[in-house]
Amino acid sequence: MAPDTAPQSLATQRAETKPLTIKRIDAIPIAIPLKKPVIMAGVRLEISYNLLVRVEAANGLVGWGEASVAPTMTGDVLPGMVAAVNEHLAPLMIGKDALKRAELAHICAHALHHNGGPKCAVDAAIADLAGRHLKVSLSDMYGGALRDSITAMYLLGNPKIEDDIAETHKKIAEGYKFFKLKVGIKNPFDEADAAVAIRRAIGRDVVLCADANMGMSFRDARIFVERTREADLLFLEQPLRDDDFDGMAELARISPIPLNGDESLGNVATIIQMARAGSIQGANLKTIKLGGVSATVHAMSVCGALGLNINLACKVAETSVGAATIIHMGCVAPNVNWGVSITNHYLVDDIVKNPIVISNGMMTRPTGAGHGVEVDEAQVARYKTK
Repeated sequence: MAPDTAPQSLATQRAETKPLTIKRIDAIPIAIPLKKPVIMAGVRLEISYNLLVRVEAANGLVGWGEASVAPTMTGDVLPGMVAAVNEHLAPLMIGKDALKRAELAHICAHALHHNGGPKCAVDAAIADLAGRHLKVSLSDMYGGALRDSITAMYLLGNPKIEDDIAETHKKIAEGYKFFKLKVGIKNPFDEADAAVAIRRAIGRDVVLCADANMGMSFRDARIFVERTREADLLFLEQPLRDDDFDGMAELARISPIPLNGDESLGNVATIIQMARAGSIQGANLKTIKLGGVSATVHAMSVCGALGLNINLACKVAETSVGAATIIHMGCVAPNVNWGVSITNHYLVDDIVKNPIVISNGMMTRPTGAGHGVEVDEAQVARYKTK
């Protein structure tokens, strides 16, 4: 082959690539009941309120993205999320080439202050659209899969310890090997005793961690970490308020349990700051906090470079659209040492034709183009809210 043949061929291919022009963007608020209430620090959830974003190209292809409301994490509430898309983000995206998704993600990131949920849903929908057009999966679009299956994490948040133990045994029988306790709700002595009781009940072959959702004072967190040594917790997630950086650093110095950051980590700069301070040994990354798939993939790379353990999670509770997106990201992450949590199975229903399922405690990477699940627009209409 002549030396100049390959560059010429590549230039020809680029010239023949037509833009994937964004024709329409719809912000669709939905509300789906949970199978049972989920209780965490300061919050009782019975219905999941989520934003779906539908991006349609001029050629008729459609991409979908999702973000959950998170008033105590990102400040996002459903009416504001819809307005952010309709009034600010969609006008910037319509008429643009969806194949230039990195450029569009950059535009979205700087179009609004905060508003991570709306940015996330738009970015994910454009990525899904581009993947469907190119006939490649999200994981292939973001560097290729390092793994094709991931251990699923199951959330425990029953009012009574005996109910947590019974549910854990049931889920272990179904193949689950990774559980997260919701703490920061009751007396720290009682919560520590409950964690130890669960460990004694399930044995040492199952992974157990805890998430306080900012619900502890420094005193309560210290009591909890000191009294749960026997529970052998993989990590304690966000025990203190999101802005208590000094407290997290001090707690990390005395805690026998590694600390995981969540609500504190809204951007890469904070991840770096807390890692350098020794405040965290791992990071819970959510697309709604970081503002999209592209931003979260970048954050995963930073965590890998810093030697942080990665925990990826949907907010409680996203549909299979959000679940599929997170699974693809887990498959390209430098590590998923601290687990991947999807949440569609906590809902009474889904809005896709091929819901993401957990089999024998494992999640498998969807193989279709884009995020790999097919949205049922009749189901979307059924659960659409105001």
